[in-house]
Amino acid sequence: MAKTKRFPWRARRGAYLTTEPRKRPDIPFFEDLDLAYRTLCAVMFNYVPNSGHPGGSVSSGRIAQGLIFETMAYDFSRPDLLEEDRLVYAAGHKALGLYALWALRNELARQAEPRLLPPPQRQLRLEDLLGFRRNPTQPTPLFRGLKARALDGHPTPATPHVLLATGASGVGLGAAIGAALGARDGFGRRAPRVHVLEGEGGLTPGRVAEALAAAGTIGLSNALVHVDWNQSSIDSDRVCAEGARPGDYVQWDPRELFALHDWNVIDAGDGHDFARVLEAQRLAASLGNGQPTAVVYRTTKGWRYGLRGRGSHGAGHAFCSEPFYAAVRPFEERFGLALPRFSGDKTPERVEDAYYRTLLAIRRALETRPDLAREAAVKLASARRRLARAKRALGSAAPRLAALADPALKPEQTPARLALAAGQPATLRGALGSALGLLNEATQGAFLGCAADLLDSTSLSALNGSFPKGFYHARKNPRSRLVPVGGICEDAMGAAMAGVSTFGLHVGVSSSYSAFIAALEHVPARLHAIGQQARRAATGEDRRTWIMVNAHAGPKTGEDGPTHADPQALQLLQNNFPHGALITLTPWEPQEVWPLLLAGLRRRPAVLAPFVTRPAEIVPDRAALGLPPAHAAVEGVYALRRGHGTAAVFLQGSGVACAFVREVLPRLGARGLDVDVFYVASAELFDLLPERRRREIVPPALLSRSIGITEFTLPTMLRWVRSEEGLARCLHPLRRGYLGSGPGESVLAEGGLDAASQLAAIESWLTCLETPAAAA
Repeated sequence: MAKTKRFPWRARRGAYLTTEPRKRPDIPFFEDLDLAYRTLCAVMFNYVPNSGHPGGSVSSGRIAQGLIFETMAYDFSRPDLLEEDRLVYAAGHKALGLYALWALRNELARQAEPRLLPPPQRQLRLEDLLGFRRNPTQPTPLFRGLKARALDGHPTPATPHVLLATGASGVGLGAAIGAALGARDGFGRRAPRVHVLEGEGGLTPGRVAEALAAAGTIGLSNALVHVDWNQSSIDSDRVCAEGARPGDYVQWDPRELFALHDWNVIDAGDGHDFARVLEAQRLAASLGNGQPTAVVYRTTKGWRYGLRGRGSHGAGHAFCSEPFYAAVRPFEERFGLALPRFSGDKTPERVEDAYYRTLLAIRRALETRPDLAREAAVKLASARRRLARAKRALGSAAPRLAALADPALKPEQTPARLALAAGQPATLRGALGSALGLLNEATQGAFLGCAADLLDSTSLSALNGSFPKGFYHARKNPRSRLVPVGGICEDAMGAAMAGVSTFGLHVGVSSSYSAFIAALEHVPARLHAIGQQARRAATGEDRRTWIMVNAHAGPKTGEDGPTHADPQALQLLQNNFPHGALITLTPWEPQEVWPLLLAGLRRRPAVLAPFVTRPAEIVPDRAALGLPPAHAAVEGVYALRRGHGTAAVFLQGSGVACAFVREVLPRLGARGLDVDVFYVASAELFDLLPERRRREIVPPALLSRSIGITEFTLPTMLRWVRSEEGLARCLHPLRRGYLGSGPGESVLAEGGLDAASQLAAIESWLTCLETPAAAA
């Protein structure tokens, strides 16, 4: 008869600790600070109704206040210092709380010690709260007259001291782990700490488990997650298991989840007890066992707000209702004043005026307590001294990303070690891996890469060429450039590598089948692009690039079948982001990889997405074939053949282009076919050219007399083919449904993309154009 036994947990490197609160003389300061903070949260939701998340902002408030006023090492006056500790609101829906706390910190510093303030353009003032969840075009007079910031619904680097754009559940935590990795690799054992604020609901996405596994595996000790465990989400008041009660969604509690992934776990207990909160954070900072740390605080969503649990998640009190006034009454009583009451017509201008008068009343209340402002200033000065004592400096082996601008590296001049012999087989993926390896040497290891258990398969292992073999570990193998992000985990890989790049010392590189990576990393790519746009607008600095390698692209991954040989990936990315934010690269032969990669990196997109194929192709002798040199690809589109402007063919994709150059191109002249042939190596690099140059390369009149031959989807040809008849005659892999399995050449033939089909399509198109109706 089977016996029930306890599961034998393997011993872990991470420790489990509980805390006992200590008496502290500054608890009254923190209590008054939190009262002002909770009042601001209530006021913000009231005057921007049905917008924001008051419950989670309140439940996490004491955690965040402890971090910025007692725990972190940073210089409030210099919000863009590389060496400072960071606080990432992975729970981006708590942005209401972030803005309230940031404005409160700024106001207290302004009152007590203005020299602590950042430059005006890098402050978040009390007046800026008028811009909460407002568009920059907001027409109301005070928003415009006071030049209030437009504060996004979820945090972005438009706000000072905010590193990342967060909001999509799980992405912020993965990106924060990546940022901690970038910091650890640059600064070594004295690396800045990255503190992450998240709730238990935000831990449920699968990408979070992937990111936690990575941090525990590589010993990322400067990553600290603070869990606001309030048990409430939009739909549930029992998100996860607790004691003997099962959870509605998952059957772990946050302590178990982090322990499973080999993190230190500190059980802080009551997250509304400042003594416990501060002691847990002190303990977390003291640990030195080389593992990342999670501090778990048990809280109540909507604590002392008047609405608790899921009812306060994305909702709050009705506008200027009695429950709202009840929520702010403790502040009025403590500070001895009455906040304004609203009456009359509820026009946008009158609501804004009442909002502003309420903020001014809070300012006056704080001015009656100079002791509160002085204590805040003392603590901000202490945070600056902690940073100075940490003596953080980049090590001698730190990456040198600026070397990418070295004029000796030229797109038109392929380095000798990357040169390929015409007539020999080579792969696009191999050429990309070798190019990344060379750049990694030139930049002293600025490229950190990960793959979905496909390092050799996608040739990304070459990125690590001259660096120590094996996977990166913060203590045991810190110079390896290959990071194990959870295994087959495209989702977390994208977030982590975006975070690596965002920190500012590296280019993160992720790699997998294009069939999977383009879709699974689309969300982190979008958030990274949003974050880089916001940061660029705020500081004027260039975007920080992450490379998403779409490997094994195209129908020539045929042996794996249609589940893996996906033509739809490019459509998710190409021309699907703001101008310059994401650049796709679609080289057709290996000699184009170096110039395209370097040109793409120097354009500083947020995301660079090269599409590379798996099988080897014969390296063409471009000069002998009468083709332009490989570096012609850096303009994005170039002519493989010039006709007389009567008709055009646009090619995109290695498989179709190799077939065309090998078998179709020689026959065009032999058959007297007058057609211009263009290759699309990067739609976005073409878009970045001056308009005059674009017109020189592709005369606009040709677009109405063109067809496309692509191994991607028909919509990727829409910009090159402008007639209904031309679109109907385009060759693409989905014309007959998804293609089957088999050798690449067989799959091309099945899809009507082989050389014979291409030639037939061109001849048919030229015949069509000769008819009067088609010509019209």
